[in-house]
Amino acid sequence: MTATDYSAQYAADGTVLRHPERPQPRYSLPRAIKNFRLLMKDKEDTSLVFKIYESLPSSDFLPRVRDLTLSERGEYLRRTEPNLPEILDDHETLRKTPKGSLAHAYCDFMETEGLSAAGLVAESEKLGRTKFPDLVQWFSERSRDTHDLFHVLTGYGRDALGEQCVLLFTHGQSPTQGHLLIGYAGAANIKKMAWGSKAPIFGAAQQAKRTGKGAPSLIQQPIRELLKQPLDVVRSSLNIPEPSVYEECHRIWREEGIDPYNMLASGEETQMASA
Repeated sequence: MTATDYSAQYAADGTVLRHPERPQPRYSLPRAIKNFRLLMKDKEDTSLVFKIYESLPSSDFLPRVRDLTLSERGEYLRRTEPNLPEILDDHETLRKTPKGSLAHAYCDFMETEGLSAAGLVAESEKLGRTKFPDLVQWFSERSRDTHDLFHVLTGYGRDALGEQCVLLFTHGQSPTQGHLLIGYAGAANIKKMAWGSKAPIFGAAQQAKRTGKGAPSLIQQPIRELLKQPLDVVRSSLNIPEPSVYEECHRIWREEGIDPYNMLASGEETQMASA
């Protein structure tokens, strides 16, 4: 199906699937690798992640957008959840759900880490990309805004390995070369930093990818309803098991004196001790 075909399709409310003025994505592996190397030097620069994704567009992205947004489910989600950050950053309302809910776990995670959904939006907007009033925009933003929910649902932390595992879980949900590049290259970099460690780093990465593939698409779920439910119930309904291999990596690293949240320092100390 051509770009012209997509720009001729509309939702029930008249929103076009793909705006005719939206630029065609351009595939560039060299540009993706360049931005990945920059990301390895400055892991806090989240805008580089978005640049990598833009450099490695997925051929089935538009079909996925079409299948969701032009369905009854998509129409319902757009009507009831047009903007996820407004929902996710309203911790006062989220805290009114029962203890043990996904909402409480999400608030705990975001407050402990000093994060907000609006903050992730700000990072993506550093690219200065033009926004278009089309279904692609809504789908892309919803995909972005569920990232931290993935952390909470999967049990992967914000340490280096946890971030790679979330990306590979996301690849299982929505396959893209960008997720694979960052996920596996990042895992290889962790292996290098934790030189000599017995932790099954690539095993954790593989488990994350399998879990993502085996779980129903999170962006197709009614997030408001999931947030009200007990965390363990949501995980069970979405077929998300405990991240056992990731947890085993952390256990081994603790025994080896490696801090998973400061791999660079731990890696340098390990290499110095070996020398």
